Amino acid sequence: MKSVFCLFCLSIFFLACNSKPKQSSENKEVSDTKKKESAQQPKKEDKKTILFFGNSLTAGYGLDKEDAFPALIQDKIDSLGLDYTVVNGGLSGETSSGGKERINWVLRSPVDVFILELGPNDMLRGLNLEETKKNLSAILDAVIAKNSAVKIIIAGMTAPPNMGPEYVNEFTQMYPNLAKKYSAGLVPFLLEDVAGIPELNLEDQKHPNAEGQKIVAENVWAVLEEYL
Repeated sequence: MKSVFCLFCLSIFFLACNSKPKQSSENKEVSDTKKKESAQQPKKEDKKTILFFGNSLTAGYGLDKEDAFPALIQDKIDSLGLDYTVVNGGLSGETSSGGKERINWVLRSPVDVFILELGPNDMLRGLNLEETKKNLSAILDAVIAKNSAVKIIIAGMTAPPNMGPEYVNEFTQMYPNLAKKYSAGLVPFLLEDVAGIPELNLEDQKHPNAEGQKIVAENVWAVLEEYL
C-alpha cells in the first residue's frame, strides 16, 4: 500500500514538472506577440509636435476648442494618417511682449513645427512696431535655440485703414520681413476671405465664427502642408 502511495506521488510530481515548460512556452509566445505588436505601433512620443502660438484668433475666441482652426488642422492631419500632434498655444488678448514672456514656458515640451500668430493686439493698441518686431524676433530666437531644426511658419496680418497708411504698410510688411529673416514659411494674410465678411465672423466682427475658422484653416494648410 505504501509503495502504491509513493508511486502515486511520483506520478503527480512528474505531471507537474511536465506542465511547467508548456505553461512557460505559452507565456513566452504571448509575450513575444505583444512585443511584436508594440513595435509595430507608433509610439505617442514618436509623434512630432506642431505648436500654434498666438492670440484669440488661434485660441478660437467665442467658440468650442474643436472649432478653432488648430483643431481643424489636427483633423486634417489625422485624416491623412500623418504622425503629428497639434498644440493650441493661443491666448486671448496676447501681445507680442506677453508672448515673449511665456514662450520659454511653452517650450518645455519639444516643438517640431512652430506657427507664430502674434501682433494684431499690438496693432489694435497702437503700440510701437519697433518693439513688436523685437518681441517677435525674440520669440523666434528662443524657438530656434531650443531646436535648431524647427520649421517655422509666420501668420501674416494687416491693419485697418484708420491706422494710417504709414502704420498699415509697416505693420503689413513686418510679417514677410520676419519670414525672410528666419527663412520661414508665410501665410500672407491669415484672415483672407474672412475679414470684413459679416456672416463669417462673430458679432464683434473681429473673430471668425465656426464657418470662418474653416476658411482660416485652409489658409494655413495651404502653407503648412509642404512642411509636413
